[in-house]
Amino acid sequence: MPRDDALATRFADIDALIAHLRAMADMPCEEAEGLSELDHGLQCAAELRLVAPDDVALQVAGLVHDVGNGLSPMLGHEQSGEAVLAPVLGPRIARLVGLHVAAKRYLVTTEPAYRALLSEDSIRSLARQGGDMSADERSAFEAEPHGQGALKLRRADEAAKTAGRRVDRLEVWIPALKLNALPVPR
Repeated sequence: MPRDDALATRFADIDALIAHLRAMADMPCEEAEGLSELDHGLQCAAELRLVAPDDVALQVAGLVHDVGNGLSPMLGHEQSGEAVLAPVLGPRIARLVGLHVAAKRYLVTTEPAYRALLSEDSIRSLARQGGDMSADERSAFEAEPHGQGALKLRRADEAAKTAGRRVDRLEVWIPALKLNALPVPR
């Protein structure tokens, strides 16, 4: 994966990440008309709370899965997100974020009906993201320790595109974000 070293210091701590999430309320969602990027993340986290109620880290990954949008011209948003989240939220949440595009490609490849669930924008982005997986890519994804969690995240991502849907506000998720935050190195 190409590196963008400017991303390594993007969020100094969890408070900087939370400030960025608040700013995402003013960013239109790239994949769902009538939603902000924050709305989409909140809906994704809410979906994951339903399917994985005991996995708060997975829910947090859903909340922050698109934080990498627009951060790097060199990397895809999933790679940018993984890079900026690892120092703040740790390797598991970061890896889940980093795999959510591969999970879409995997599902489209292995479940032909899944493609019909994708929004028009998600279908367009699929082509830019590599389209269907090769046999080697499928094998690599299936061997990924966080692959199953990434599949849950991906399904929640597709279900999180409803304008006007009422879900918990960001303030409700701040304790979960802080619970999963890594200590700031001194």
